[in-house]
Amino acid sequence: MKHHTVRANGIRQHYLDAGEGAPVVLLHGFPETNYAWRYQVPVLAGKYRVIAPDLRGYGKTDKPATGYDKRNMARDLIALLDHLGIDRIALVGHDRGARVATRFAKDHPHRLDRLVVMDNVPTRIVAHAMNAKVAKAYWFFMFHQVLDLPEALIAGREDIWLRHFFTDWCYDPHTIAGADFDAYVSAYREPGAVRGAMADYRAAPEDVLQDEQDAHVSIACPTMAIWGADFEAVGGTFDMAAVWKGMATHLRAEPIAECGHLPQEEQPEIVNGLLLDFLDGWTGGAA
Repeated sequence: MKHHTVRANGIRQHYLDAGEGAPVVLLHGFPETNYAWRYQVPVLAGKYRVIAPDLRGYGKTDKPATGYDKRNMARDLIALLDHLGIDRIALVGHDRGARVATRFAKDHPHRLDRLVVMDNVPTRIVAHAMNAKVAKAYWFFMFHQVLDLPEALIAGREDIWLRHFFTDWCYDPHTIAGADFDAYVSAYREPGAVRGAMADYRAAPEDVLQDEQDAHVSIACPTMAIWGADFEAVGGTFDMAAVWKGMATHLRAEPIAECGHLPQEEQPEIVNGLLLDFLDGWTGGAA
């Protein structure tokens, strides 16, 4: 596993690169960094070339003031792939990374062979479903979009902020602990890290507009949706199979029992098995 940093789409992007073979890209979500894939990279790298970037605003990637709409974040990935000389990929996205991956699938279908989305309800669907129940489950969507206040309240309390999410969002509230928790706290104490994550959420109005413009366009490549069956904000609030059947033409739906919002960290062996099965036959190259 090697760490690299390159300038692509106007920012310095940090990514992990491991293994050889057909390229598989892993996009992390909130409140994480590419450290979220620590259980997947070694397994997948036995058969594929695995690339796991830190998204714009996260980890060791640059955290500019602008550019967080998902169309531009998908361009971040295109620029990274172009720099690496990679044409088509298999793409796995969790949470915020799944939003970027979905936009990538819509905007750049010729660069995508297959898609995995993990524990994610598309932004447009969340916005259109908003009511008192959804607002309670997605309170952080609204809080993170408030200008400046979240940064002021979180500064120096990053551990308290992150502990809430990791405890509340995992089936086993002790899943993210010890050195793993410390790694995330350290990442979000880096200059600009909290503001970068907030900027990601503050792009929601533009993201919804982009999603509405091509809502009629289905994702054509094979798609697998994975979600934690015990996370109230996703599987407990939405019919996830129906949501993704409305998004993708060729869908495989895989709920995971005794699992919350972080399947790749809560149930890594199950996730690894699903990914290896779904990726089977991916050899890279043109369609």
